[in-house]
Amino acid sequence: MGSAIYRIVPYEEGWGVAHDGSTTGPYATKEAAFEATAAAASIAMREGHAIEITAPGREADRLAPMQEGRG
Repeated sequence: MGSAIYRIVPYEEGWGVAHDGSTTGPYATKEAAFEATAAAASIAMREGHAIEITAPGREADRLAPMQEGRG
């Protein structure tokens, strides 16, 4: 099997999940994006894929206005 790589990224007015060339979202918080990612990654892992999830640190919060309550 292959690998499934998920990246949590600033997206529109919140956060998105980049995977396989597309981005889903927006989610209001990084935590919400992570929860959605974990569910998808669990299915991919069950199917035999190696998985990788990355999320930026707090320094990226300024790139997603909803994180700061401005959305």
